[in-house]
Amino acid sequence: MYDPSSSANINEATIDHFSLNWTVDFCKCQIFGSVVLSVLDSRSLEIINVKLDNEIVDYHVENAGILGEKIIINVGKRKDGDKFNLTIIYNTGEKCSALQFLKAEQTVTKAKPYLFSQCQAIYARSIVPCMDTPSVKQSYDAVVAVPNDLICLMSAVAVGKPEEIGKMMKYSFKQSIRIPSYLLAIVVGLMEKRDFSARCAVWAEPTVIDKAFYEFAETEKMLQTAENLVGKYEWGRYDLVVLPSSFPFGGMENPCLTFITPTLLAGDRSAAYVIAHEISHSWTGNLVSNANWEHFWLNEGFTTFLERKIIGKLKGEKERQFEAQCGWEGHLISAVKEQYFDDHPFTKLILDLRDRDPEDAFSSIPYEKQQLGVTSFNEFLKKYIEKFAQKSIVTNDWKVFLYEYFSDKKNILDKIDWNNWLYDAGIPKTKPQFDDTAMREVVELAEEWANMTDSEIMNIDNKKYLSLSAMQKEKVLSYLRLEKGSSLSHTKLARLDEVNKLSKTGNCDILSSWIQLCLKNYWKDIIPVAFDFVTRQGRIKYVRSIYR
Repeated sequence: MYDPSSSANINEATIDHFSLNWTVDFCKCQIFGSVVLSVLDSRSLEIINVKLDNEIVDYHVENAGILGEKIIINVGKRKDGDKFNLTIIYNTGEKCSALQFLKAEQTVTKAKPYLFSQCQAIYARSIVPCMDTPSVKQSYDAVVAVPNDLICLMSAVAVGKPEEIGKMMKYSFKQSIRIPSYLLAIVVGLMEKRDFSARCAVWAEPTVIDKAFYEFAETEKMLQTAENLVGKYEWGRYDLVVLPSSFPFGGMENPCLTFITPTLLAGDRSAAYVIAHEISHSWTGNLVSNANWEHFWLNEGFTTFLERKIIGKLKGEKERQFEAQCGWEGHLISAVKEQYFDDHPFTKLILDLRDRDPEDAFSSIPYEKQQLGVTSFNEFLKKYIEKFAQKSIVTNDWKVFLYEYFSDKKNILDKIDWNNWLYDAGIPKTKPQFDDTAMREVVELAEEWANMTDSEIMNIDNKKYLSLSAMQKEKVLSYLRLEKGSSLSHTKLARLDEVNKLSKTGNCDILSSWIQLCLKNYWKDIIPVAFDFVTRQGRIKYVRSIYR
């Protein structure tokens, strides 16, 4: 087993289970406590002492460069198969990269402080000494004490009722399915809960809980659709928590508790499709995991494939085809051409992350480059999940099973240029075929608007625009920005805004694209809208694009 992003001695020892005993201190912005778990990963942790089966043992900490630090513990003479408990007493440090402590004024309610974590890709080592690699999976339990006026949730199932002790409330959790360290998660804050079903609920701050309940009302339906495609949901609960606006991502697939950005609260459920992606991770990523971040596409590629299958079942094949086409022509090609360049090593499907932080290589490429459009993959995906459930694999494991499953089609598989697809940089030679009906509708409306004179634009209505899906609306605006550049007059932009209420849309994908189009055309009226947008939310997808 190999992981260039970890210092852990994963070929000599492993962790089966860990028990956390934490206290959250909002005054010091720290978690302090212990973990009952050999070289372990850490980053900016303050180690107090280490015990081996209740006996204090020697340890030392060494700098590991971009990987943080490594804790080297003397476990004495051990033979193969020996099991033992390590207890490490520690505090999180000032530079804990996995935790975001927020002051009360940084929340929606402005009433109480808030805490959330983000452990992917290699940040778990900053909140717990661990083998911080997806190649090691472990179950866990936790006891967490927080101020008694706050709620605590984790990427696990709550056990029993919280116990109030003075000014603190003690919560207990258990995750019985083995998970990689990056799926460890905690959130603490002033929250309320609304149930969608017996196994699905949403948590959010009191002032946004009703919006969240409406927005994500189809969660149970999406989960059932996924089960029909790939089998039983194994994790017990599937809850969502809407985090404060500083959460930098669209979602994070923590088991039992998906983290969600408030930018999805569009008011019309038009952005709720992100939930289909996070639900899909329950099988591809969480149940079957990449063994290291060089094979990240195994997590995201199959998840994107399943996400679009769910959308196809719920919204129709036309929408699924359109999303796949947008993924290829928009996300993949733009990442290769704009974020990197054709022969950049980070545009490969399988990466070389030696001496690299995996965060440096993050892009939309592993989400999209795997597209083949093969319909017979449906049944294969279910069998793939059955075979590798609760395991961590590399690309060759998947490829060997692919040949086993399609043993009668070996001659077809042999015709695939595997080297080009897996190891070459840039855009693959073979492009999937899409039904471009929805894309033609996008181009037709965009060209119609672009070709109108300033006097003709005054006569338009919003019927064509309103007939489009949310993603089509966003693509109309991005098409104008990418294909027409700065050729749109301010009169035309003002009229489009007046008729279609673009500056007032609740859909952040559409609003972000509209702001970028207007900025490219130097329309000063958009500046207050842009400033408000980038200062009220911190999602990287939007903030980075607009500032650029």
